[in-house]
Amino acid sequence: MIGVKRLRSSERFVPIDWRYHAWVEGILDASAVTAVATLSDPVRRALFETVRRAPAASTREQAAAAVGISRKLAAFHLDKLVAVGLLELHSPSPEAVRPRHVGRRPKLYRVAEPGVQVSIPPRRTLLLAELLLAAVTRTRSGEDPAVTAMRIGHERGRAVGEKEAPARSRRMGPERALTLVRLLLERLGYVPLHSGTGPVQFRSCPFDPLSVAAPDVVCRLHHAYVSGIIEGLQLTSVHATLVPGSAGCCVELGPRTS
Repeated sequence: MIGVKRLRSSERFVPIDWRYHAWVEGILDASAVTAVATLSDPVRRALFETVRRAPAASTREQAAAAVGISRKLAAFHLDKLVAVGLLELHSPSPEAVRPRHVGRRPKLYRVAEPGVQVSIPPRRTLLLAELLLAAVTRTRSGEDPAVTAMRIGHERGRAVGEKEAPARSRRMGPERALTLVRLLLERLGYVPLHSGTGPVQFRSCPFDPLSVAAPDVVCRLHHAYVSGIIEGLQLTSVHATLVPGSAGCCVELGPRTS
Protein backbone atom coordinates (compact mmCIF):
# COMPACT_ATOMS: atom_id res chain seq x y z
CA MET A 1 0.00 0.00 0.00
CA ILE A 2 1.32 3.43 -0.93
CA GLY A 3 0.65 6.60 1.02
CA VAL A 4 1.73 9.75 -0.74
CA LYS A 5 0.72 13.28 0.08
CA ARG A 6 1.89 16.65 -1.14
CA LEU A 7 1.94 19.25 1.61
CA ARG A 8 1.15 22.70 0.26
CA SER A 9 2.30 25.85 1.99
CA SER A 10 -1.30 26.66 2.96
CA GLU A 11 -1.45 23.35 4.85
CA ARG A 12 1.47 23.93 7.18
CA PHE A 13 0.56 23.03 10.70
CA VAL A 14 0.15 25.69 13.37
CA PRO A 15 0.41 23.94 16.76
CA ILE A 16 -0.86 26.92 18.76
CA ASP A 17 -4.28 27.35 17.15
CA TRP A 18 -4.70 23.87 15.61
CA ARG A 19 -5.61 25.17 12.19
CA TYR A 20 -7.39 22.33 10.42
CA HIS A 21 -5.14 20.41 8.06
CA ALA A 22 -6.20 19.29 4.60
CA TRP A 23 -5.14 15.66 4.76
CA VAL A 24 -8.78 14.60 4.52
CA GLU A 25 -8.49 13.83 0.83
CA GLY A 26 -7.44 10.20 0.73
CA ILE A 27 -3.94 8.79 1.02
CA LEU A 28 -3.06 8.51 -2.66
CA ASP A 29 -2.33 11.84 -4.35
CA ALA A 30 -1.80 11.24 -8.07
CA SER A 31 0.00 14.55 -8.54
CA ALA A 32 2.52 13.68 -5.81
CA VAL A 33 3.10 10.25 -7.36
CA THR A 34 3.80 11.99 -10.67
CA ALA A 35 6.21 14.37 -8.95
CA VAL A 36 8.20 11.53 -7.44
CA ALA A 37 8.24 9.61 -10.74
CA THR A 38 9.62 12.70 -12.48
CA LEU A 39 12.84 12.37 -10.50
CA SER A 40 13.51 8.94 -12.00
CA ASP A 41 15.03 10.75 -14.97
CA PRO A 42 18.75 11.25 -14.11
CA VAL A 43 18.97 14.65 -15.83
CA ARG A 44 15.95 16.01 -13.97
CA ARG A 45 17.24 14.58 -10.74
CA ALA A 46 20.60 16.28 -11.29
CA LEU A 47 18.92 19.59 -12.09
CA PHE A 48 16.71 19.34 -9.02
CA GLU A 49 19.73 18.66 -6.80
CA THR A 50 21.60 21.56 -8.41
CA VAL A 51 18.77 24.00 -7.72
CA ARG A 52 18.22 22.58 -4.24
CA ARG A 53 21.85 23.06 -3.25
CA ALA A 54 22.26 26.49 -4.84
CA PRO A 55 22.59 29.39 -2.35
CA ALA A 56 20.06 31.42 -4.36
CA ALA A 57 17.49 30.93 -7.11
CA SER A 58 19.13 29.55 -10.28
CA THR A 59 18.79 30.62 -13.88
CA ARG A 60 18.53 28.16 -16.73
CA GLU A 61 22.07 29.00 -17.75
CA GLN A 62 23.46 28.34 -14.28
CA ALA A 63 21.64 25.02 -13.92
CA ALA A 64 22.64 23.90 -17.40
CA ALA A 65 26.31 24.72 -16.79
CA ALA A 66 26.33 22.88 -13.47
CA VAL A 67 24.88 19.71 -15.00
CA GLY A 68 26.75 19.95 -18.30
CA ILE A 69 23.83 20.17 -20.71
CA SER A 70 22.50 22.77 -23.12
CA ARG A 71 20.38 25.67 -21.94
CA LYS A 72 17.48 24.50 -24.11
CA LEU A 73 17.51 21.00 -22.62
CA ALA A 74 17.81 22.42 -19.11
CA ALA A 75 14.82 24.69 -19.75
CA PHE A 76 12.71 21.71 -20.84
CA HIS A 77 13.49 19.68 -17.72
CA LEU A 78 13.31 22.61 -15.30
CA ASP A 79 9.84 23.52 -16.56
CA LYS A 80 8.81 19.89 -16.13
CA LEU A 81 9.92 20.06 -12.50
CA VAL A 82 7.89 23.24 -12.06
CA ALA A 83 4.84 21.60 -13.64
CA VAL A 84 4.84 18.75 -11.10
CA GLY A 85 5.42 21.06 -8.13
CA LEU A 86 9.01 20.18 -7.21
CA LEU A 87 10.40 23.55 -8.30
CA GLU A 88 8.82 26.96 -8.49
CA LEU A 89 9.58 30.12 -10.45
CA HIS A 90 11.05 32.93 -8.39
CA SER A 91 10.50 36.59 -9.19
CA PRO A 92 13.18 38.84 -7.69
CA SER A 93 12.24 42.18 -6.21
CA PRO A 94 12.64 45.19 -8.53
CA GLU A 95 15.56 46.38 -6.41
CA ALA A 96 17.42 43.13 -7.08
CA VAL A 97 17.22 43.48 -10.88
CA ARG A 98 20.25 45.15 -12.39
CA PRO A 99 19.53 48.30 -14.46
CA ARG A 100 21.15 46.84 -17.58
CA HIS A 101 18.60 43.99 -17.66
CA VAL A 102 16.08 45.10 -20.28
CA GLY A 103 13.33 43.18 -21.98
CA ARG A 104 12.21 39.84 -20.60
CA ARG A 105 13.74 38.93 -17.26
CA PRO A 106 15.48 35.56 -17.00
CA LYS A 107 13.54 32.77 -15.31
CA LEU A 108 14.75 31.90 -11.84
CA TYR A 109 14.11 28.51 -10.25
CA ARG A 110 14.08 27.41 -6.62
CA VAL A 111 12.76 24.43 -4.70
CA ALA A 112 9.04 24.57 -3.95
CA GLU A 113 8.21 24.61 -0.27
CA PRO A 114 7.28 22.63 1.73
CA GLY A 115 7.74 20.02 -0.98
CA VAL A 116 6.41 16.49 -1.42
CA GLN A 117 6.03 13.95 1.36
CA VAL A 118 6.07 10.24 0.57
CA SER A 119 5.32 7.39 2.96
CA ILE A 120 5.22 3.69 2.02
CA PRO A 121 3.20 2.35 3.81
CA PRO A 122 1.32 5.43 5.06
CA ARG A 123 2.76 6.89 8.26
CA ARG A 124 1.93 10.06 10.18
CA THR A 125 5.19 10.83 11.92
CA LEU A 126 4.90 14.51 10.97
CA LEU A 127 1.69 14.75 12.96
CA LEU A 128 3.32 12.95 15.89
CA ALA A 129 6.29 15.34 15.80
CA GLU A 130 3.98 18.35 15.76
CA LEU A 131 1.96 17.08 18.70
CA LEU A 132 5.08 16.40 20.75
CA LEU A 133 6.55 19.78 19.85
CA ALA A 134 3.34 21.48 20.94
CA ALA A 135 3.44 19.48 24.18
CA VAL A 136 6.95 20.74 24.90
CA THR A 137 6.06 24.36 24.22
CA ARG A 138 2.64 24.37 25.91
CA THR A 139 3.28 22.49 29.14
CA ARG A 140 1.42 24.17 31.99
CA SER A 141 3.11 24.95 35.27
CA GLY A 142 3.42 21.72 37.28
CA GLU A 143 1.90 19.61 34.49
CA ASP A 144 3.57 16.32 33.60
CA PRO A 145 4.84 16.45 29.96
CA ALA A 146 3.09 13.16 29.18
CA VAL A 147 -0.21 14.61 30.43
CA THR A 148 0.39 17.67 28.26
CA ALA A 149 0.89 15.43 25.23
CA MET A 150 -2.40 13.65 25.90
CA ARG A 151 -4.20 16.98 26.24
CA ILE A 152 -2.66 18.35 23.04
CA GLY A 153 -3.47 15.17 21.12
CA HIS A 154 -7.08 15.32 22.24
CA GLU A 155 -7.36 18.98 21.24
CA ARG A 156 -5.96 18.30 17.81
CA GLY A 157 -8.24 15.33 17.23
CA ARG A 158 -11.27 17.28 18.35
CA ALA A 159 -10.43 20.07 15.87
CA VAL A 160 -10.40 17.51 13.05
CA GLY A 161 -13.69 15.96 14.16
CA GLU A 162 -15.44 19.31 14.50
CA LYS A 163 -14.67 20.15 10.87
CA GLU A 164 -16.19 16.86 9.72
CA ALA A 165 -19.17 16.55 12.08
CA PRO A 166 -22.47 16.03 10.19
CA ALA A 167 -25.80 17.37 11.38
CA ARG A 168 -27.49 15.44 14.21
CA SER A 169 -24.48 13.17 14.73
CA ARG A 170 -25.31 12.93 18.44
CA ARG A 171 -28.36 10.84 17.53
CA MET A 172 -26.41 8.24 15.57
CA GLY A 173 -26.51 4.68 16.82
CA PRO A 174 -23.31 2.66 17.26
CA GLU A 175 -23.33 1.11 13.80
CA ARG A 176 -23.69 4.36 11.88
CA ALA A 177 -21.29 6.14 14.22
CA LEU A 178 -18.60 3.49 13.77
CA THR A 179 -19.00 3.72 10.01
CA LEU A 180 -18.61 7.50 10.14
CA VAL A 181 -15.42 7.33 12.21
CA ARG A 182 -13.99 4.51 10.12
CA LEU A 183 -14.55 6.37 6.85
CA LEU A 184 -13.00 9.54 8.23
CA LEU A 185 -9.95 7.67 9.52
CA GLU A 186 -9.59 5.96 6.15
CA ARG A 187 -9.48 9.39 4.52
CA LEU A 188 -6.81 10.38 7.02
CA GLY A 189 -4.65 7.44 5.91
CA TYR A 190 -5.65 4.73 8.38
CA VAL A 191 -6.26 1.16 7.23
CA PRO A 192 -9.17 -0.22 9.29
CA LEU A 193 -9.87 -3.91 9.74
CA HIS A 194 -13.54 -4.59 10.34
CA SER A 195 -15.35 -7.78 9.46
CA GLY A 196 -18.76 -6.36 10.38
CA THR A 197 -18.74 -7.74 13.91
CA GLY A 198 -16.69 -6.76 16.91
CA PRO A 199 -14.52 -3.67 17.31
CA VAL A 200 -12.96 -1.67 14.48
CA GLN A 201 -9.21 -2.32 14.50
CA PHE A 202 -6.39 -0.97 12.36
CA ARG A 203 -3.91 -2.91 10.28
CA SER A 204 -0.83 -0.99 11.41
CA CYS A 205 0.16 1.91 13.60
CA PRO A 206 0.31 5.26 11.73
CA PHE A 207 3.06 6.36 14.15
CA ASP A 208 5.27 3.33 13.56
CA PRO A 209 8.26 2.90 14.00
CA LEU A 210 8.37 5.59 16.70
CA SER A 211 5.60 3.85 18.59
CA VAL A 212 7.90 0.85 19.06
CA ALA A 213 10.56 3.02 20.68
CA ALA A 214 8.18 4.60 23.20
CA PRO A 215 4.86 2.72 23.16
CA ASP A 216 3.63 4.04 26.50
CA VAL A 217 3.78 7.67 25.38
CA VAL A 218 2.96 7.28 21.68
CA CYS A 219 0.06 4.85 22.14
CA ARG A 220 -1.55 7.00 24.81
CA LEU A 221 -1.13 10.08 22.63
CA HIS A 222 -2.64 8.23 19.68
CA HIS A 223 -5.59 7.13 21.81
CA ALA A 224 -6.15 10.72 22.94
CA TYR A 225 -6.06 11.91 19.32
CA VAL A 226 -8.65 9.40 18.10
CA SER A 227 -10.82 10.02 21.17
CA GLY A 228 -10.69 13.72 20.34
CA ILE A 229 -11.87 13.01 16.79
CA ILE A 230 -14.87 11.11 18.16
CA GLU A 231 -15.67 13.95 20.56
CA GLY A 232 -15.35 16.50 17.76
CA LEU A 233 -17.76 14.44 15.65
CA GLN A 234 -20.19 14.62 18.60
CA LEU A 235 -20.64 10.85 18.64
CA THR A 236 -21.89 9.60 21.99
CA SER A 237 -22.54 5.96 21.09
CA VAL A 238 -18.94 4.91 20.32
CA HIS A 239 -15.53 5.30 21.93
CA ALA A 240 -11.87 4.51 21.36
CA THR A 241 -10.15 1.92 23.54
CA LEU A 242 -6.45 1.56 24.21
CA VAL A 243 -5.38 -2.07 23.63
CA PRO A 244 -1.66 -2.33 24.45
CA GLY A 245 0.28 -5.15 22.87
CA SER A 246 -2.11 -5.73 19.97
CA ALA A 247 -0.67 -7.04 16.70
CA GLY A 248 -1.53 -3.93 14.69
CA CYS A 249 -2.55 -0.56 16.08
CA CYS A 250 -3.05 -0.15 19.83
CA VAL A 251 -6.31 1.78 19.38
CA GLU A 252 -9.61 0.19 18.46
CA LEU A 253 -13.16 1.50 18.17
CA GLY A 254 -16.33 0.01 19.60
CA PRO A 255 -19.81 0.79 20.90
CA ARG A 256 -20.04 2.64 24.19
CA THR A 257 -21.54 0.31 26.76
CA SER A 258 -22.43 2.87 29.42
